[in-house]
Amino acid sequence: MKIRRGRKIDFEDVLIVPRESKLNSRSEVNLNVEYLMVNSGRIWKGIPIIASNMDTIGTIEVYNEFKKYNMCCALHKFYDSETLVRFFNGLENNDNEYVFYTMGITENDIQKYNYVKNKTGSEKIVNVCIDVANGYMDKFLKFVDNFRKENKMVNLMAGNVVTPEACLKLIDVGVDIIKIGIGNGSVCTTRKITGVGYPQLSSLIECSAAVHEKNGFICCDGGIKDPGDFGKAFGAGSDFVVAGGIFSGHDENIGNDKSKIIVKRFLTNELDENGNPKIEEKKYLQFYGMSSDTAMNKYYGSVADYRASEGETILVPYKGRIENTIKEILGGLRSTCTYVGAKKLAELPNRVEFVKVNRILNGKFKFNP
Repeated sequence: MKIRRGRKIDFEDVLIVPRESKLNSRSEVNLNVEYLMVNSGRIWKGIPIIASNMDTIGTIEVYNEFKKYNMCCALHKFYDSETLVRFFNGLENNDNEYVFYTMGITENDIQKYNYVKNKTGSEKIVNVCIDVANGYMDKFLKFVDNFRKENKMVNLMAGNVVTPEACLKLIDVGVDIIKIGIGNGSVCTTRKITGVGYPQLSSLIECSAAVHEKNGFICCDGGIKDPGDFGKAFGAGSDFVVAGGIFSGHDENIGNDKSKIIVKRFLTNELDENGNPKIEEKKYLQFYGMSSDTAMNKYYGSVADYRASEGETILVPYKGRIENTIKEILGGLRSTCTYVGAKKLAELPNRVEFVKVNRILNGKFKFNP
């Protein structure tokens, strides 16, 4: 048994210290970046925020909104082959720069990918995400290594891991962008069920230092609760940020199928004209982790006997169109840059100083969801 010394930190443990800034307006901030991928040799351009490959987040409808802002979407891996073929064949110009094809590491996954690639052409799929919960498996490393040898030109994102040592191994087998995060998702219970994880902000700081020395990139995957957490993640050295829960509750999460909106009725303290308590309606959408019993029953028929559910199923308030949430996040990120004098998003890590805190909000009044 070993203990890693020193207290590790997460998003809620710190605030960003403001500093002298020559910026007079948020409009002066450029959130677009340009990255040269270390293994594919391709250049990626855009705003490095990615919708998570969860089945209600990584949807084609979410992608259609994200691309308007030069943002990315990692499509969930449960789309059937023909849907993916039609989708990728329908992409025009540089639309494919803002979408990741997501896959696991089974034989079916590689067969499905090769089928879609052969039906769409080698240049249609530019970005690939190889996604597993445990990026420390030898099987995962071998799969990534073999995949890279057969697909030299794709921008390859893979994970998840939380330590610098694991990151360096992934770079060596051909990964361009390493996904960082275990057990920190909003509907993930891995830490509760297994006791495994690592505080996300410390993981980003430690992993980015090692990966950037090798000219690689990291992606914060999980832990984002509020718009301000994006600034903290980029400030800690993350090059991309994947988020799920903060993008839930919108029309685009359900393919614009309004029948999936759940309406609940509550008695209020107010009275109607007849003296009866007024009834208030609130709308919700279902949101669940991809290791939850909901997801496993949906896609695999049941939770296998040898494993436990590691995700929750919850209801989140219905928020309408996702564009409002996108604008709030991008506006908040521009404001973060303004507070520290970063004219470009890429300058943020060099301008950020964190201060450890006991709390980040006043807490006297609660915000309505």
